[in-house]
Amino acid sequence: MNSKLISYNLEFKQFGKEAILIEWPQEISETILLDIRYFVSEIKKNKLQYISDINFVYNSILVMYDSQQINFKTLKSILHNLYLKKKSTNNVSKFVWQIPVCYDEIYGLDLHFLAFEKQCTIEEIIKVHCSTNYLVYGIGFLPGFLYLGGLARELYQPRRVEPRLKVPKGSVGIGGTQTGIYPKNSPGGWQIIGKTPISVFNIKNERPIEIEPGDKIHFFSISMNEFEIIENKCKAGIYEIRKEILDG
Repeated sequence: MNSKLISYNLEFKQFGKEAILIEWPQEISETILLDIRYFVSEIKKNKLQYISDINFVYNSILVMYDSQQINFKTLKSILHNLYLKKKSTNNVSKFVWQIPVCYDEIYGLDLHFLAFEKQCTIEEIIKVHCSTNYLVYGIGFLPGFLYLGGLARELYQPRRVEPRLKVPKGSVGIGGTQTGIYPKNSPGGWQIIGKTPISVFNIKNERPIEIEPGDKIHFFSISMNEFEIIENKCKAGIYEIRKEILDG
């Protein structure tokens, strides 16, 4: 995607005693997401000591700050001026992360159901699911859960009528118009089509998750044997997720 220099009329709102909510137009847009990511990088680059944390998703940023050091009005002015000085969003590095998935039916609990519903083969589902670079719109719901956009329309499927009490960590599923990875064991109602042997989120790491909104995810199919090999490498701490620079 070729990022053009577009500025938006932002809304700055007090959010509790020590946070500012900054909002872009209420629409799901890659252009907006990349503008947000650029702005976040600029805020971090300026190393404002009174800012304690920054979270962003879809079309908003939540900036947490120390109210003992700065007040809402002053920080709002600083951030607004910083945004107005922007030059280009092209200087933000974005990546395509390569995520291995085993679509064997032992992991793809709902593959047969999905194939029946779509009147297609399991192989066709896998091929379509692996044919897209999915845009990471945000991280949430569970720590490390990626909200991914770009699922092919032919794979859209409502969530299960009865959610499972426990979906295994690493499960890859489809819920409505989205696909995603369960970062930990948890209840869930998505249609499970496979499992990845890697962890995209690890609370023990200095950065629990390296993937950021604005990056993209590409799933590729692996065999049961490859799953076990990668899983063992992950346990030994010697597996690195492949990533490629995303142009534009």
